[in-house]
Amino acid sequence: MDASPTRQSWTVLTLAASAREHLATRGFDEARLTADLLLASVLRLSRLDLYLQYDRPLTSSEIGTFRDLLKRRLRHEPLQYILGETEFMGLTLKVDPHVLIPRPETELLAEKALETIEDLPPGPVRVLDIGTGSGNIAIALAHYAPEAHVTAIDVSDKALAVAAENVDRHRLKNVSLQKLDLFSEELDDRRFSLVLSNPPYVSADEFEHLQPEVRDFEPKVATTDDADGFRFIKRISELAGSHLLPGGALIVELGAGQSPAALEIVRSAGLVNVEIFKDYSSIPRVIRGWQPDERAPTR
Repeated sequence: MDASPTRQSWTVLTLAASAREHLATRGFDEARLTADLLLASVLRLSRLDLYLQYDRPLTSSEIGTFRDLLKRRLRHEPLQYILGETEFMGLTLKVDPHVLIPRPETELLAEKALETIEDLPPGPVRVLDIGTGSGNIAIALAHYAPEAHVTAIDVSDKALAVAAENVDRHRLKNVSLQKLDLFSEELDDRRFSLVLSNPPYVSADEFEHLQPEVRDFEPKVATTDDADGFRFIKRISELAGSHLLPGGALIVELGAGQSPAALEIVRSAGLVNVEIFKDYSSIPRVIRGWQPDERAPTR
């Protein structure tokens, strides 16, 4: 795209159209959406307002800033990092390269967690979110289930700093953040009604074949376990077996093809009534198991 600041005829419409064509010819999906959102960000407009100002002439400074953002996307940097935020469960969250970008399929985990809260035994609802990253799951639960108190843990100080900003952004008082490495530190003796996680489940072999947006830009520690993809699932299941209250539940996101092995792992941890839920692409994506409790209703 020739977005030279010396050109006098660039408008919102012509610049967005040129960028859209350039992205499409380079094989980028959602070229129109990407071009619109980048330009809206530069002009500090909503996407709707962008359309309403389609004939607005652009300054050389605006064109130059847009060109810089477009170059970043053409290098496969994720759009969410360029914009600095994303949406999850209807909530706007800050994201940067220190945290995994929340995926639409992870909303299934949050939805199942909210449903599960309704089926928990009476009493305080204490939730443990393992590997919170941006805090997206913890924040969604705390927002939509205000009776719950969520403890969100992560091994990364920088990820926890992003999560803290997001907690503050949504003015939540029922989320506590804690640094913890599950493999070198012990969780204290607290017990929880619900343990959940979207863990690093990509195997070391699979990681090398991921799209460049993920492999080259998102935090590796939040993506792969540098092993067979089951290291965190096993550890989290063990922890749930000893830290769930009677009648409590474990909910974990899975990678494609992991559900048969995950069923055995979760059952081996002593959990019962284990179920797999498919995402909107019909991929088995979320597993849930319950801590035995003779008082719990038959499921």
